[in-house]
Amino acid sequence: MGAGFVIGVVGVLILSHAAYSTIQYRSLLKITDEEFSGPPINVVMELIAGLVLCMWAAVTVPGKFLSILPHSDENRVVSLPANLDFMIFNHREKHFHWTWM
Repeated sequence: MGAGFVIGVVGVLILSHAAYSTIQYRSLLKITDEEFSGPPINVVMELIAGLVLCMWAAVTVPGKFLSILPHSDENRVVSLPANLDFMIFNHREKHFHWTWM
C-alpha cells in the first residue's frame, strides 16, 4: 500500500464522517423543530478536505501509463466471433438522422 492509497482511504473516511455529521445535524434540527438551511461550516470544510484527498489519490494511485505498440500482434483482431447471430446491425439508431455527421 502506497501513500496515495492511504490518503485515498483517509479521504473516504473524512467524507463518510461528513455524511454522518450531516445526518446527525438534521436529526438534531428535527428534534428542535428548526428548518434545515444547509450543513454547518465544519461539515463543509470536511467535505472539501475529503474531496481534495480523494481526487489527489485518484490521480496518483493508478500508476504510470504504458505505451501501446501499434505494430504488435496482440493489438490486432484476427477473426470475427464464431457466432454471428449476436451481431446486430439493425437497431434504433438507423431512425436518427444526424446532420452534423
